[in-house]
Amino acid sequence: MQEAEWMNDATITKTQMQAFRDQLCWEEKSPGTMEKYCRDVAAFAAWLGERPLTKDAAGAWKAALLAGGQAPATINAKLAALNRFFSFLGRPELRVRPLRIQRRLFRDDSRDLTREEYDRLLGAARALGRERLALLLEAICATGIRVSEVRYLTVEAALAGRAVVRLKGKIRTILLPGKLCRKLLKYARKQKTASGEIFLTRSGRGLSRRQIWAEMKSLCARAGVEPTKVFPHNLRHLFARTFYRVCRDVAKLADVLGHSSIETTRIYLISTGAEHAGTLERMGLVC
Repeated sequence: MQEAEWMNDATITKTQMQAFRDQLCWEEKSPGTMEKYCRDVAAFAAWLGERPLTKDAAGAWKAALLAGGQAPATINAKLAALNRFFSFLGRPELRVRPLRIQRRLFRDDSRDLTREEYDRLLGAARALGRERLALLLEAICATGIRVSEVRYLTVEAALAGRAVVRLKGKIRTILLPGKLCRKLLKYARKQKTASGEIFLTRSGRGLSRRQIWAEMKSLCARAGVEPTKVFPHNLRHLFARTFYRVCRDVAKLADVLGHSSIETTRIYLISTGAEHAGTLERMGLVC
């Protein structure tokens, strides 16, 4: 790598982008995190074009995102990726401050997947004879695992009743409900899978994030569920809300979900706008 290319102030080079990806891989970032960081940095690079790489340029991109109507949380996520890239380059002076966002008091429940909608998705998968997909939905929703952790649902894990997940430099154990273990083992025997991952393609490879998304979306019309509600992480949210209603322990839920901060877990538990409005009505302060 030539020094001139690496430290070029005029543009973001392909060499820098590849080195950044390699660094994220070395840090054992999840595939989803790597893809998002690189996608966001590439979007900034495309916007920047041949202009000099300066703090003012980074600030102008932030302003352009805001003017374009993107949600503040989305903008901050993109800025986090860009700031991480600047630190990697050894250019911390280019970092830009995120937008200051007041902590949300309630969430928009228009994208929440309800238990009844989840049941309809399961029914649609079974009606279509898609046994693997139905079981996959149950496995994600009954354990709260991330889509990137599906590969840890192995025959050995089902036999032990627990899956050991190693991601992002952390190790955590996920307990698997007994009924789910029995269904996983029954499916594995049917597929003649004696060991290793349970959810495999016909060619014997693990399911990709993209394939899981596509298969879930294909159920929307049959199940009568809005496509905007149907994605793997929403099953994790449904798990979190259901778990909290049962145990009312946010610290325990944070451990189960693998969150380093309880504040991250609280986002899953913010009440809906309707619930918040109901609370205001019950206060009776309008005479």
